Amino acid sequence: MPPPYSVVRLEDTDSTQDDARAAFATGPVLVVAGSQRKGRGRLASEWQTAPRAMAASLAVRPLWAPSDLPLVPVLAGLAAARVLGCGLKWPNDVFVGDRKVGGILVEASDGFVVVGFGLNLWWPSPPDGVGAVHAENPGPERRCEVAELWADELLGLIEAGPKSWPRDEYRAASVTIGRDITWSPEGAGRAVDIAADGGLVVVTHEGRTTLHASHVRHIR
Repeated sequence: MPPPYSVVRLEDTDSTQDDARAAFATGPVLVVAGSQRKGRGRLASEWQTAPRAMAASLAVRPLWAPSDLPLVPVLAGLAAARVLGCGLKWPNDVFVGDRKVGGILVEASDGFVVVGFGLNLWWPSPPDGVGAVHAENPGPERRCEVAELWADELLGLIEAGPKSWPRDEYRAASVTIGRDITWSPEGAGRAVDIAADGGLVVVTHEGRTTLHASHVRHIR
């Protein structure tokens, strides 16, 4: 059973990541908002907000070795897949069909981590390649419902520890495994598996290698 956590609910804010970092004391805290004025994605990219969206950030201190912390973004994606039935593009994108509907950002701070989850709940005219979870406007309550379900799942996965995470479940949700991919700065190969540490196993013309999110700027 996941540990208890406090919840801060906002209509809008500059950044739920910053709010969760500021609110963290000893136990986990979840901050949920409908929009962000200064939302950010991985590698400082700007995050676009849908007309009906969820911005959620969970601050938590995993009792893990520092070397295991890169697994947290993978578990955050798996928690999203459990709640939404979505696909996962490694390392941090949430997909419904062939459209991105959300993304995950993990930032470490003073011995704890802040896990951000931005999700398009409804977007009648989204940009190319972008979608939303719902075809109709689900109303403002949906963001808190999804955020708390996601936090429950993620905290349960963190509580279980990094050594026995359900890798087969992540593989089943992956939309990357089995595809030919390219990645920045320079690389090309076929994604074949997810490693025990959450890295992406690829086969290139030089052999098998494992990619880690900290070493990859972008993947297609």
